[in-house]
Amino acid sequence: MSDVARLAGVSIKTVSRVVNDEPGVHAETAERVVSAIERLGFRRNIGALNLRRGSSTGTIGIVVEDLANPFYSGLSRAAEEVARRHGRQVLTGSSDEDTGRERELSLEFCARRVDGLIVVPAGRRHGYLVPEIASGIPVVFVDRPPGDVVVDTVLVDNVAGAAGAVTHLAGHGHRRIGFLGDAAAIFTAGERLRGFREGCARAGIRFDERLVAMGPHTLGDVPATLRRLLGGTSPATALVTGNNRITVLVLRALAGAPHRPALVGFDDFELADLLDPPVSVVGLDPAVLGKAAAELLFARLDGDTSPPRRIVLPVRLVARGSGEVGP
Repeated sequence: MSDVARLAGVSIKTVSRVVNDEPGVHAETAERVVSAIERLGFRRNIGALNLRRGSSTGTIGIVVEDLANPFYSGLSRAAEEVARRHGRQVLTGSSDEDTGRERELSLEFCARRVDGLIVVPAGRRHGYLVPEIASGIPVVFVDRPPGDVVVDTVLVDNVAGAAGAVTHLAGHGHRRIGFLGDAAAIFTAGERLRGFREGCARAGIRFDERLVAMGPHTLGDVPATLRRLLGGTSPATALVTGNNRITVLVLRALAGAPHRPALVGFDDFELADLLDPPVSVVGLDPAVLGKAAAELLFARLDGDTSPPRRIVLPVRLVARGSGEVGP
């Protein structure tokens, strides 16, 4: 700052006023200071400034499962937009479905004095956040609930969505419906399996465990899984896939097959509407999820002290053709 003052021919206090957008500086003087800042490449240390003031550090942290997954990148991008409107920047990290990594990222962000934290949990033990919450850092869990803390949570109606997928397929004559879900220990996977079972019961279809394949799934093992579900004397004639990545793996494995079973995927994905046939999905725009979580977080930062809230967002079935194929 002293270099800027020297080049502009003003006091350090004047530079400080210009940098912090304070009144009392003549326009011509402010222009000289700005010109000096640009020539010297000066940047404010916002973190240090806020610490001196004892106020916000101007950041929030977001921990997701995998930022490369379009669902979570969409969620994070929407939360970032809300943060930008509130004058905050975003720090984001991927847990890779690893509980240790989730804890490491969350505590690292807290150590950097983020104003708040949005977490897609990898595990179900979150007592490690109790000291951070007690210190005044608001935390919102999104997509999955926390395990052992009571804080704001924003979820998707996974059960109703999966049940609706079965109802849709049953309405087109299918009685043998397979389900490919993620690892059963993951909250969303377990809830979608529960919804699948409920959908079978409502449609009067006998739930057959032999038609269920829980993950994690890979490109290498999905073909064998599909041969098991779609082969034999009593094969599945339709499939429900438990998330966007599983849907893509199934479509890759079925590419070039003479016959593709009816299919409804959970979560929409890019180009789903351009395939042949277009893929029917149980959809919720991840941006809606991210926006809801971020707005809840900023409500807390703005002074909302009401009891923790649990918001469950509805989903809808988007019928495009792949789930309308008869047996």
